[in-house]
Amino acid sequence: MLQLRPNCECCDRDLPPQSRDALICTFECTFCADCAETRFAGTCPNCAGDLVRRPIRPERMLEKYPASTERIRNARRLEIEAQIGVKR
Repeated sequence: MLQLRPNCECCDRDLPPQSRDALICTFECTFCADCAETRFAGTCPNCAGDLVRRPIRPERMLEKYPASTERIRNARRLEIEAQIGVKR
């Protein structure tokens, strides 16, 4: 069962379960379409797998199988950005 994580691991943008802007890899790393395209060229920065559009779970199934509420930020990415001087 997909977790349907609530945010982009890169920019922390909200990605609700019905979002068509959420992309995932086979490990469910989750990114918004903007970060996936402009920063990572469609490749997961964590595992180097393809980023594809996350499926939409039907509303009736969300009641039984709710989306995750745990927000994830990738520590490795944040470490690399700190090394190259990316400011937030």
